[in-house]
Parts: sequence; C-alpha cells; structure tokens
Amino acid sequence: MNRQAVQLNAHEVTPVGLWSLRAKAPTVATVVSLNFPGLTPHTRDLMRRFTRTALQGLVNTGARPILVDSSARQLPDPAVTATADAVLVLGGGDVDPALYGVGGSVPNAYGVDRRADLYTMDLLGRSLDRDVPLLAIGRGSHLLNVACGGTLVPDLGTGHGHRGEPGDPMCPEQEVVLEPGSRLATVFGAHRLTVRSDHHQAVGVVAPELRVAAVADDGVVEATEHRDRTWAIGVQWHPEDSHGSAADRGKLFSAFVAQAGAARGRAPRSRVLAA
Repeated sequence: MNRQAVQLNAHEVTPVGLWSLRAKAPTVATVVSLNFPGLTPHTRDLMRRFTRTALQGLVNTGARPILVDSSARQLPDPAVTATADAVLVLGGGDVDPALYGVGGSVPNAYGVDRRADLYTMDLLGRSLDRDVPLLAIGRGSHLLNVACGGTLVPDLGTGHGHRGEPGDPMCPEQEVVLEPGSRLATVFGAHRLTVRSDHHQAVGVVAPELRVAAVADDGVVEATEHRDRTWAIGVQWHPEDSHGSAADRGKLFSAFVAQAGAARGRAPRSRVLAA
C-alpha cells in the first residue's frame, strides 16, 4: 500500500466545465494511478498536469470522464468501467517486470505497483471483451500489450532520445512514423508525427492480438492497435502533455470521443480467444 507523504488528490485534476456537459454525453472511465509508489513533488506535479490535461481534453470534446484511481486504498468496483461508453488508461509508473517474464532488478525502475497493474489489466481485458473504444497512453499502452500476451523492453538504456537526459527537458520531441492504413494514420491524416515522449521502457514482443501502428526512427514501437476490436489503440508517447501540440491532442481525443458516442447502443461483443 502506498504510504508516501507526497500525494495527489482527485479534486486537483478535476477539469473545467464538467458539470455543464449535456446529460447524454458519452462517459469515459479514465484509469490512472494518481499516487504510485515513490511519487516525488516533481512527478506529482507532472501527474497532475498530464491527468488534468487528459480529463480536460475529454470534456472539451463532449465526453464525461469518470476517474478510476488504480492506486486508491479501496479499489473502485470494476462495474464502473462496465457501464462506461469508452475507457482511457493513462500513464504513470513502470509495469511489474514479473508480469512479462523478467526476473531480478530492472535499471531505472520506478513506481512499480503490482496491485495497480493487475487491477488495470483486468479492466483492459473486460473492456476488450465488451469491444468498447479504448485509448491507452504511456504506461497504459504497456499494460495493454502485456494484458494481451506481449512483453516489454525493461530498459532502453541511455542516450535513446525517448526520455530527457539530466539537464534536458523531461519529455523531448521526437518523430514517429504512422503505419499506412492504421487507425492512427486515419486520425491524423499524416505519415509522420512529432510527439513528446518520456519512457525508458518500450513494447517488446507485440501481443498476437495487436499490430504495430507507429514506430520511432530507431525502430522502437510507439503505438499499437487491436487487430479485431472496433477501436482499441495504445500510444507510448504523451498526447496529454500540455506543452505538446494542442491540435494533435484535439484530433486524437475527438476521434476517441466520437467512437465513444458511436458505441452507445451498440451490442456488446466478446473476444474470440484461441483454443
């Protein structure tokens, strides 16, 4: 259980305009560990900014976010996501390496919370079973790959450009190539995209249920999407970084919320699992 003194409260990430949304606004269960282990004043402020920007992005595009704190002392009932029109999983600490077959210590590991990992992976599985629109960001994209049977690269080392080095901005800009025909290429209407990243881990073996949707120039997988679900995407970069492109963030969140609206009234669908 997380007992650190540095804490982030839910009211600090509440977006503006939440209560003025129309009654029939699509709902988005937004899963995030507000207080992962080892939270510092700096990472707390980063989590506050990123989480609030994501929630504000949903409100700005007409969706009603429902905060699901996977680090809460009493974990929210999974039924919260079962009734939502879409699910958004945000970033945070590292995924427990044991969950993807890595034993021993991992260089630069931080914020590992196995309880939150298992809880979130269960919600991801439930969401895929229901075939609701799903957007997983940063840590969320890692959990999506692991939940579907893939692995992660535990640590990319140094000098890779996916994370700021000491003295540099924490989230450097980098170019990613969007796979032709992918849902992301359709969303952005482009082949290349400038994004802001902050990760020392990456998707390793891509889960059988997923396919690559974007890669960095060095070949690191930066996005995946589900092969069979209507709209399930994981992006390793941080569109919810308020210092990044508001236009690109708007395109992604607008497409996601449009899917959430379309999902209302659609019959549930179960995943077909291999024997």
